This record gives sequence, C-alpha cells and structure tokens, in this order.
Amino acid sequence: MSRGMIQVICGDGHGKTAAAIGRAITSAEHEKSIIMIQFLKGNQIKDSAFLRRLEPEFKVFSFEKRREAFDCLSEEEKRDEISNIQNGLNFAKKVMVTGECDVLILDEVLGLLEYQIIDLEVLRNLLGAKNEEMELILTGRSFPEQLYDCVDEISRITTEKP
Repeated sequence: MSRGMIQVICGDGHGKTAAAIGRAITSAEHEKSIIMIQFLKGNQIKDSAFLRRLEPEFKVFSFEKRREAFDCLSEEEKRDEISNIQNGLNFAKKVMVTGECDVLILDEVLGLLEYQIIDLEVLRNLLGAKNEEMELILTGRSFPEQLYDCVDEISRITTEKP
C-alpha cells in the first residue's frame, strides 16, 4: 500500500476549491472514491447538480444548516452553526479513521483556525487521525507554519494584477 499524502491548497487567490475538486476528479479517473466536506460556505454546494452527477464516486457533505456563508451570519447564527461545524469535524475524523474513502477534501477547514472555531492542536490531532493510505486535501486562505511538519505538500494560489 502506498502512503497517502496530505496536501494543502491555500492563498488569497480564487480557485482553491476548484483545484481540490480537479485533483479529486483525477483520482476518480483512477477508480478512487472521494468525499468532500465543506466548511464555512453554508450549505449551497449540496445543491450542485454537477457534483451530484459525480456520485457515488464523489460525495459532498456540508453540515451547516444555513445557506449563507459563515461570515455573513449574525453572531447568534454563527454560534448555532459552530455546533454543526463540530459535527462536520467529527464526521471527517470518522472518515479518516475508518478509511471510508481514498481521497478526503476538507474544504475551507483552514478558515476554522482564522475564525477561532478550532485551534492548532485540534487540527493537528485531526491530521494525525488520517488512515495511512488516504489522501487528504485541505483548503483555506492561510496555512500556519506550526503545522508544516504535518503535511507533504503546500500549493499557494495567489492573484496578481498587472
């Protein structure tokens, strides 16, 4: 069995989720199963007709109940959604431990650090739960240097304006 990589796609540019989906589709072409769990984006992606057509090889989950992105919510709504986000993190850990898929995308999980929903140790422990063969892809705007030792590859997407 080969060791699955932990990849990070981060930066201030647009297209991090698209890059992660592209990598996953490449894996699906090799008969790999993919699960994507989205954080902080509301539940809009669950309604994507295109992604639904990729099932059962590519499954998408969002545990947030509100349609709006997290940063558009009131403080009270954010508190409610944090509980749902925790359910998403628990599901991610279960998927990682059981090896339920070949590729797991934790889309915008790095944003949970920025919003202080989780801390570095929670993310470090989550990464440590990964099944040895599973490939893990994390996305978000920034990746903390303190976790560099936990990952195999960091790709940065930036926007340049001429």
